[in-house]
Amino acid sequence: MLVLSEKEIRSLYSMKDAIQDLEQALKHYIEGEILNPHRTVLEFPEKNASALYMPSAMKPIGRTAVKVVTIFPNNPSIGKKTTQGVIILSDTSNGEHLACLNASYLTRLRTGAVSGIATKYLAKESASSVAVIGCGGMAEEQLQAVLEVRAIRKILLYNRTKEKAHAFANKIAALSPNYNGEIQIIENSDEAVSQVEIVICSTRSETPVFSGKALKPGTHINGVGSYLPHMQEVDLDTLLKASKIVADTVEGVKDEAGDFIIPVNNGDWSFSKLHGELGELVTGQIPSREWDDEITFFKSVGVAYFDLAVAAAAYEKALQAGAGVEVDI
Repeated sequence: MLVLSEKEIRSLYSMKDAIQDLEQALKHYIEGEILNPHRTVLEFPEKNASALYMPSAMKPIGRTAVKVVTIFPNNPSIGKKTTQGVIILSDTSNGEHLACLNASYLTRLRTGAVSGIATKYLAKESASSVAVIGCGGMAEEQLQAVLEVRAIRKILLYNRTKEKAHAFANKIAALSPNYNGEIQIIENSDEAVSQVEIVICSTRSETPVFSGKALKPGTHINGVGSYLPHMQEVDLDTLLKASKIVADTVEGVKDEAGDFIIPVNNGDWSFSKLHGELGELVTGQIPSREWDDEITFFKSVGVAYFDLAVAAAAYEKALQAGAGVEVDI
């Protein structure tokens, strides 16, 4: 079995690679070539933490995988990472276990890449400004993906802890060495979203992180932080103002996206208002942005085959480069 560390994966596999590979995986999904059982989530309320178990298989590439990822928000206080995970990659032709990959970085990368794909299809082609609401670990790859698909000239950062926003600002040069635009720390989230054409939300908030009333016409929003029924990053006003709301999978958001579940349970919104799934957008089965002034929203709670797609591709690159450590198990 080949063991691949985060450092090795980072050196081999880029955001551009991930966007390309996931766009192809989305097409395979629509073609019915992917097995993707619903994930299992174990919650640990005393730690405000959870563990996720996510299996999948992709017939066209002959690979299957299971990801185990833990999310413990209090870990930084004891010197450990919030998100930790591994992906076990196997061969569907003979059952051989091929690799064990660090999943923490790949999880952030694939989540960013999927948002990048949504941004490619839903944001205005002329969009040049982005607000990052929540400057934690997930936000890095979210911003990196947006910078990959749009010519951004202004980045606004908002975080409840201002020091975290400043620390994030210092990382942007490493995320995108060619970026030479404006970077601002904003005191108020509504002020931030009112000035931009793309909004990134990657928080664990249980209440909306900005007011939909602050959104200007033509804005696209990526929401990736809330992934449990009690979490909510966007408010009802945002849902009502959005002309196109796209999910990574309808099944996933119905089970896990509090952004939708909470207003549905209150009788204020309906899943029938979803525009469709990202795969349908990529394959042209549903229309992408149709006019400059419409507000669009992409919601992702994550799905296992996203992890499989990037893990399988990173594994192939590692084989070509002779990277990783072979171990007997």
